[in-house]
Amino acid sequence: MNMENVLEVLSLVGEATWQTLIMVFLSLVFSTLIGFPLGILLSVTRPGNIMSKPLLNSIIGKIVNVLRAFPFLILIILLLPLTRLILGTAIGTSATIVPLSIAAAPFVARVIETAINEVNPELVLAATAMGSTNFQIIRKVLIPEAMPSLVDGITLTIINLIGYSAMAGTIGGGGLGDLAIRYGYQRFRIDVLVVAVIVILIMVELIQFVGSRISRKLLARR
Repeated sequence: MNMENVLEVLSLVGEATWQTLIMVFLSLVFSTLIGFPLGILLSVTRPGNIMSKPLLNSIIGKIVNVLRAFPFLILIILLLPLTRLILGTAIGTSATIVPLSIAAAPFVARVIETAINEVNPELVLAATAMGSTNFQIIRKVLIPEAMPSLVDGITLTIINLIGYSAMAGTIGGGGLGDLAIRYGYQRFRIDVLVVAVIVILIMVELIQFVGSRISRKLLARR
């Protein structure tokens, strides 16, 4: 590979990496805005919990399960009309954010629910005995105590979003997945394909390392 080819590959991968980071970051923000309150609601409305509402819990749980069951590529196709309605287009980096956010939201909800459920129930009982409201218990007991697990869950969500964003490349969603398919596979540019895959792997490893480190620090401060 000569210098001209190296510069071309670096340019292509650099732009695609930036697109992937934008997709993942914005999708994480939107999916967390949707999934975080849903996850808390799923936890606190369980039978026997501080806001026990079995029927509501069952309805939300079923909706979350249905959305999680959809394969991502099928979900993208089903959401094409909604994406086009919101953004005016169903192709490109910005258009991918809509299905990414909706696909990740139920995953975030279950991650948050699991983390909240791991909190020692005796802490909740103690807060209740001191006259804390349900909102105070959620804000001052459940969320702070679950924070290490929440960080682990968000880390896993980011990694899944990177995988989803790569799959979105099959329908022209932009990013490293799109680059690997259009330039690497379809044009027989093995160099581009290999570099794109390596960058994805490095991103995943860095995110896992940082997330695990933050989680351990939070756990040590308890």
